[in-house]
Amino acid sequence: MNPLVAIREFDQSLWLDFISRPILIDGKLQRRITDEALRGVTSNPAIFAKSIGESTDYDSAIKALALQGKTTDEIYTSLAVADVQQACDLFRPLYDREHTSSDGYVSLEVSPTLVNDTAGTIEEGLRLWKTVDRPNVMIKVPATLEGLPAIRRLIAEGVNVNVTLIFGLERYRLVTEAFLAGLEDRAKAGLPLARIDSVASFFLSRIDVLIDPMLEKIAAEGGEKAPWRRVWWAK
Repeated sequence: MNPLVAIREFDQSLWLDFISRPILIDGKLQRRITDEALRGVTSNPAIFAKSIGESTDYDSAIKALALQGKTTDEIYTSLAVADVQQACDLFRPLYDREHTSSDGYVSLEVSPTLVNDTAGTIEEGLRLWKTVDRPNVMIKVPATLEGLPAIRRLIAEGVNVNVTLIFGLERYRLVTEAFLAGLEDRAKAGLPLARIDSVASFFLSRIDVLIDPMLEKIAAEGGEKAPWRRVWWAK
C-alpha cells in the first residue's frame, strides 16, 4: 500500500503546504487527493510568490488585471483567491463527506503586513472569507498577541481559522482560549456552531532548521558519546 494512504490507518491527515495553478490545471492535485489520500492544502504569500514567479500559467491573468488598472496587491489577491477557490472545489467532496474531522480544507493567509494589526486582520479575514465564498476555506491568521482577538472575532463571525506562527505551548493555550471564546460569543448571539473549524499550526520546520546544525555537531563530536547529548534529549 502507498504509505501516504496507509497513514490514514492511524487517523492522521496529510496536508500539502503548497499550491500552484499548474497542479490545478494538469490534474496533479486531484490525483493526490484520489490516489494519495491528501486531506487538505495550506498556502501563504511566499508560496504564491514562488508559484507565480516560476510559472507562465498566470501571465495572461496578470496582463488582463494590469490593463484594468489593478494594483499589485489586487492582482495578487485575485490570483490567490482564484487558485484557492479551485482547490476548495476539488476538496469539496471530501469536506462534505467528513462531518467529524477537519479535512477537506484549503487555507488562504491574510497579508503579513497585518501581523500586528488586529482591526486590519479582522477586516481582511472577513473580506477573504466572503470573496472566496467556499465553506471549506480556512483563513490563516498569525498567533501574535494582536492576532488573538482577531481569531476570536473571526470564529464568532463563523470563519474557519488556521492559526499560524505558533512556537510554544503558552501561545497555543492562548490560541485555544481565543477559539473557545469565539465559539462562546457566537453561541450567545444564537448562531450555529456546526462546521466551524480551526487548525493550530505549529512551526515545526523552523524548529528543524534550528536543531539540524545541533545534530550535525553531535555527530561531529562523537554521536552518542557527545558529552551534552544526554542533556539535550532530557529537554
